[in-house]
Amino acid sequence: MRRDSDGPHFRFWRVPSIALMALTVSVAVLGPARGQRLDGFNIIVTPDHPFGSASAERALIAAKRLGATTVAIIPFLWQASPSSPNIRGGNDMPNDALRQAIRQARKVGFVVFVKPHVWIPKSWAGAIEPDSEQSWHTWFSRYRCEIERIARIAAEENADGFMIGTELTKTTQRPEWTELIAAARTLFPRTLLYVAHNVDEAEAVPFWPLLDAIGVTLYPPLGADHDRAGRLAVMRAVADRLDALSSRVGEPVVVAEIGLRSATGAAAKPWESAEERTTSADPQLQAKVLADWLAVLDRPSIHGVLIWRWFTDPAAGGLKDTDFTVQGKPAEAVLLCAWTPGCRQP
Repeated sequence: MRRDSDGPHFRFWRVPSIALMALTVSVAVLGPARGQRLDGFNIIVTPDHPFGSASAERALIAAKRLGATTVAIIPFLWQASPSSPNIRGGNDMPNDALRQAIRQARKVGFVVFVKPHVWIPKSWAGAIEPDSEQSWHTWFSRYRCEIERIARIAAEENADGFMIGTELTKTTQRPEWTELIAAARTLFPRTLLYVAHNVDEAEAVPFWPLLDAIGVTLYPPLGADHDRAGRLAVMRAVADRLDALSSRVGEPVVVAEIGLRSATGAAAKPWESAEERTTSADPQLQAKVLADWLAVLDRPSIHGVLIWRWFTDPAAGGLKDTDFTVQGKPAEAVLLCAWTPGCRQP
């Protein structure tokens, strides 16, 4: 974690063998889809409600009823520490479960992206930094194997897009990304994205021209809970920088994550998890902040926004919950209005 009126110019000259196929599908998903933005949720599976179950289908249908068009399915990778080169697939979503997830989301009618995350105990993906050149080579070799495995499944199950990495901040200046992206293209000939951590990393990523859109997560500090003017200023500054980046690169932006705990004090550190700080529930704060984000991000360079997060448990969330999910909270009404034609927030 931690609307494209004219259609972007997608550049595939670096991978000519699949250029026409990729262009056709990418324009369908990220190009002049005049009546549809890629708005929706990052979906997290819960142990008692696996993908393929009736309860997971109810949860997905509930998300669809809010006006969501798109979901990101998240298989986790795992490594023991930021310096460890031994990255591997997690046990949360084996291959068959990933297939089931994509099939079920497509059945409900979603545009489906697959978005791998790396889980590191007591840390996060942005801290990954092997401590020697050999360790870097090992990490990328193993990461590429996992990405190829997931990309192959995503292609076979007709997912619409594949996000080749999420918030891997300290890795993106490495040369290995060029070959990794080329390998992913040979397996997944549809829309490819990388998801940068906040606008700072997004502005520094060197390989956007090899991809089909700019992906980014947005968790900047937003100040005191009651300071709406302050947070709006932060949000507008971020969105203006995304506009400039989109113009410079010639690609649209997909905000792959925004979110906020429904908790007192959450605006100061929007990335902070419930495990990091115990506090009282404040579902109205979550609703207000998300409403502001969606209003600010409603601009031509930004082709969609995915909310963090929505569980496969249809009973998740609720007014007493202090985590990120919007289920059973006032934020649901905010999203319904934002994603429903003709509705306007007060």
